[in-house]
Amino acid sequence: MDWTAIVLGVIEGITEFLPISSTGHLLIAEHWLGARSDMFNIVIQAGAMLAVTIIYWRRLLALADWSDPENRLYLAKLALAFLTSSILGLIVKKLGVRLPETVAPVAWAMVIGGVWIVAAEWFAARQKERSEVTWGVAIAVGLAQIVAGVFPGTSRSGATIFAAMVFGTSDRRAATEFAFLVGIPTMYAASTYELYGSLRVQDAHESWTALSTGFIVSAVTAFVAVRWLLGYIQSHRFTVFAAYRVLAGLALLVLPI
Repeated sequence: MDWTAIVLGVIEGITEFLPISSTGHLLIAEHWLGARSDMFNIVIQAGAMLAVTIIYWRRLLALADWSDPENRLYLAKLALAFLTSSILGLIVKKLGVRLPETVAPVAWAMVIGGVWIVAAEWFAARQKERSEVTWGVAIAVGLAQIVAGVFPGTSRSGATIFAAMVFGTSDRRAATEFAFLVGIPTMYAASTYELYGSLRVQDAHESWTALSTGFIVSAVTAFVAVRWLLGYIQSHRFTVFAAYRVLAGLALLVLPI
């Protein structure tokens, strides 16, 4: 049994949608366990995406009712966020604008992200409670996905959730739902693009057993983690994640990794 694939699958599943950065945690894990191929990392991310797709299948099915004007409006905002991140993401990728996935920039991104969470919670608490997703929020979420892509360690889920909260959707549950729903097509598209590139250069030397193990473990773990998060935020703030990020980021800067 490939225990490394299991451990990395668990880490990916827990950290992909919690606002604590999957990149940072996988970086640390691979330092001790050994780096895996791009193919492996793409596959375990796909497992986490599948879990979120399953969790939101009822919501996705409801949105498919095109006759409802509210659904059409919500889908249009999802499309705007997706297109914003996709188009700008391709431009950024072509320009090669991305920090290296090394300890120092990832650690600083984790610390800054923790401060960002505290600031977003503070700002959202002083706004009127609102669950509506505005056009401005949709654009902000799309841009936040670009920021997360450029700065490894930022956390895509954290950047998008708190962008939504700061720019008008102060209700945590509504902000989280929109961020996760935008993330589904965005991450599927990004993973497909990266997978194609990986196969094209044959940059993958993982066995099918390792790939399937990592995929399944990541999917199961992500399912549990996201279900827990959705229950947790109904009565708690994200502050605990902020504290964790700051402590983990400082530890990465201090410890010889």
